[in-house]
Amino acid sequence: MSLKFKGLTVAFGLLSIIGYSQSKNTIVPKTYVASKTVTPVVIDGDQSDAAWNKADWTDLFEDIENGVKPKYATKVKMLWDDTNFYILAKLEESHVWANLKQRDTIIFYNNDFEVFVDPDSDTFNYYELEINSLNTAWDLFLSKPYREEDKVVLNDWNIPGLKSAVKINGTLNNPNDTDEGWVLEMAIPWASYKTSYFDQNVPVDKFWRVNFSRVNWQHDIKNGSYERKKDAEGKFLPEYNWVWSPMGVIDMHEPEKWGYVYFSSKEGKDSFTIPQDEKVKWELYSLYRAQKKYFATHKTWAKSLADLTNKSIIVDGKILKPIVENHAAGYNILVKSPFSNQTFIIRQDGKITSK
Repeated sequence: MSLKFKGLTVAFGLLSIIGYSQSKNTIVPKTYVASKTVTPVVIDGDQSDAAWNKADWTDLFEDIENGVKPKYATKVKMLWDDTNFYILAKLEESHVWANLKQRDTIIFYNNDFEVFVDPDSDTFNYYELEINSLNTAWDLFLSKPYREEDKVVLNDWNIPGLKSAVKINGTLNNPNDTDEGWVLEMAIPWASYKTSYFDQNVPVDKFWRVNFSRVNWQHDIKNGSYERKKDAEGKFLPEYNWVWSPMGVIDMHEPEKWGYVYFSSKEGKDSFTIPQDEKVKWELYSLYRAQKKYFATHKTWAKSLADLTNKSIIVDGKILKPIVENHAAGYNILVKSPFSNQTFIIRQDGKITSK
């Protein structure tokens, strides 16, 4: 199994944690403007609904780590209304198969489609949903990324009111023909993301951090049935991971790298530009990962910026001047944004606050 940091796998201690996994390339999250729909969306797996005709496709998915074009194309559309977040995913696949039928089993052991949502963009308290071509769901809530070793995963959390449907363009679990793929349509109620009864959490003209992942396995056919392919030693070959917004590492659980979905109230086309303060936060997360790496080597946190980087930190032509503060429980890194004059603070567990 490749380094994937999935909920149940890590919860049972089958993988070690590499908390400072870091891409060699600069990661620029993708953006998407989701329009509010006044046309009802029928969740039946049919992409020809009038509502979807008004929505744009995302860019095609790419390899999670290196951006290589995948073997099969994957793309998504998004819409919303006052009740639901609507997602339409189209997945090319020459052999559509699945055998997991029990909810909340480890769905990525089949080919699947996955949704990750962080409503407040702080990398804490986020949501994951996985669905295979049998329309079997695994939904879970994570209080913080797996890189923070006090892992808290609520695997028994379910999305109340979730609606999803799959349409197979071909035949499911039939190795005797060639398929075109499958379409997954879903409606996720905003109410499932509420933090309290009175929480007004419908993101009107706001962005949430969102990403999508597709897991695809090489397969064998034995006794007329599909199964994951194994090597000569009997071990499963690693899966492919294809994503909408690039991660640079084989790890979906770095929410600071996820895409930006802007929920526009306009009926027509709208635009969205990533706020400059978000770019300031990206630099804080780079320093956070550098601190992880420093601690792994020195068994203590770095006490100065010079211990973490020898380069000037520049965002849109402005030089940032972070300050490192150590304390008994860890550290804070503070930086004043030259764009808003807000001070952003990241602590040793990756939580960002502002003042």
